[in-house]
Amino acid sequence: MPAAFFVVRATVPDAAKRAAFDKWYENEHLPDAVKSFGVTKAWRFWSLTDPSLHQATYQFNDEASLERAMKGEDLKRLVADFNRDWPEIKRTRETFVLAQEFGA
Repeated sequence: MPAAFFVVRATVPDAAKRAAFDKWYENEHLPDAVKSFGVTKAWRFWSLTDPSLHQATYQFNDEASLERAMKGEDLKRLVADFNRDWPEIKRTRETFVLAQEFGA
């Protein structure tokens, strides 16, 4: 079974809030999400072309694991926590399944 991914993109338009957002995501939200989803790997990115764009990617073992997480109570709680702490930050959420892996 191929790996599956949950991708959350957030736009933080106020440059003055990016450091606080980054610290919150690093120290609170990402560790909570990794533990809650039961994933072993996750990444965070800041866009080089649009400094307001932040992306978090969570790797699941398979599509079934991802589907369970997307329907679970932990996702609802994580979304509510995000909305509570960062109500002005707009987000998109997408899910992917690995189609190909190439290279080392």
